Amino acid sequence: MNIRTILNILSALLVILGVSMVFPSAIAYGYGENDLDGFLRSMLICFVFGIPVWLITRKNRKLTNKDGFAIVTFTWITAALVGALPFYISGVIPNFTDAFFESMSGVTTTGASIIGSSVTLPHLPNGIESLPHATLYWRSFIQWIGGMGIIVFYIAILPLLGVGGVQLFKAEVPGPVADKIRPRVRETAKILWMVYLGITATQIVLLVISGMPWFDAVCHSFTTMPTGGFSIKNASIGYYNSATIQYIIIFFMFLAGINFSLHFHALTGNVKSYFRDKEFLAYFGIILVVAFLIFSSVSAGVNEWSEKQFRDSLFQTVSILTTTGFATADYELWSYFVQFMILFMMFVGGMGGSTGGGMKIVRLMLLFKYAATETRRMLHLKAIIPIRIGSRNISEDVIRNTLGFFLFYMSIFAITTLVLTTMNIDLESAIGAAASAIGNIGPGLGAFGPTDNYALLPAFGKWMLCFCMLLGRLEIFTIMVLFSRTFWK
Repeated sequence: MNIRTILNILSALLVILGVSMVFPSAIAYGYGENDLDGFLRSMLICFVFGIPVWLITRKNRKLTNKDGFAIVTFTWITAALVGALPFYISGVIPNFTDAFFESMSGVTTTGASIIGSSVTLPHLPNGIESLPHATLYWRSFIQWIGGMGIIVFYIAILPLLGVGGVQLFKAEVPGPVADKIRPRVRETAKILWMVYLGITATQIVLLVISGMPWFDAVCHSFTTMPTGGFSIKNASIGYYNSATIQYIIIFFMFLAGINFSLHFHALTGNVKSYFRDKEFLAYFGIILVVAFLIFSSVSAGVNEWSEKQFRDSLFQTVSILTTTGFATADYELWSYFVQFMILFMMFVGGMGGSTGGGMKIVRLMLLFKYAATETRRMLHLKAIIPIRIGSRNISEDVIRNTLGFFLFYMSIFAITTLVLTTMNIDLESAIGAAASAIGNIGPGLGAFGPTDNYALLPAFGKWMLCFCMLLGRLEIFTIMVLFSRTFWK
């Protein structure tokens, strides 16, 4: 591996994250809160380690595929470590395992939190609402920067990745195929980030107009577009008790679950591109069907067919399917049928090329197409039957990649569930936590539901879920290839 180039890029990350701490430092100073020292020290650590290493390793070489996998993996681990520094140094989260869990959950846009238990964090009696403003902003910001992708951000602003950017782009962008909007990957990265930034700014404005305070609007917009789900309120979006705010967030969660290349085509005048995309039609159809089923079940259970029931049903459907994890209601109080539907959506996720987690709808479509095609081939042994999604032929390489991904995904889920049960965690909670972590959802089931948190999970369980979060965000292969003997030869 080209160690010099890898260190150069990681040191650049340290400097960028250090600079980004200027904003929460200003917020801490403005509010006169006690986490200012934590951000200033964290910033100093980033500069002390980042600037000298960057200067020493400035001469870069062409990146190989092997370098790309290593850079992407170590970049995300470094981002999680740096993200944990302000939590830990300021004393907001005095246990490093908890601080790293919170940070990894943030940068991978999972949204699982250890904050909320006065038993483990007695200095935060009011849970999330006890946190200083700067810390709340930082939790939201690290989700936002991780949503579109740290490497995609690099490629957009740093010319030093111009040569090997393609390898990094393919290793990080979610979905079985990394679509390039422009021939040059750097131009594609810039466009994706411009669309991402523009939609985030629009949501902030709409939330403020609807009555949400500016600070709240910024933090919640920063965690909606990356489908992260960190809220600055214990009751999540349910705190505001506003239909307008909830519908705005539903709409932007829906946008975040769509392939961002479709947003670009729509903004350039090709709105029909949405409805010509088979994956989008499947995504939209799943939301309609599941929301209707949940609404019917919940309303029939309480014999109340109201707009509020419909709104809560639609909100939780979009929130879980896009893997955002916001909540307006406690879905664990709903029927077992509804909870099964929610568990099902945790595995599905959003569209490929979106900021959502899960397996992605396009992969599930490929799996169903492959199963149907193999059935036809049993009847017509010599027939050559291509697999298509819409008018697009799917190559055998993509199909093999999808089958391998599905096998890895389900195996990791099963192993994680098994290990969690050895920690005296009940099966429902273990299944929910495992599905939530690898799908980057946030809330799970049982002891880790929408009104609970992960504070009382044993330390080994937290580190294991951190690994699952990283696997889910980088879609398994980017991480697993580092464990192969061939990679290190």
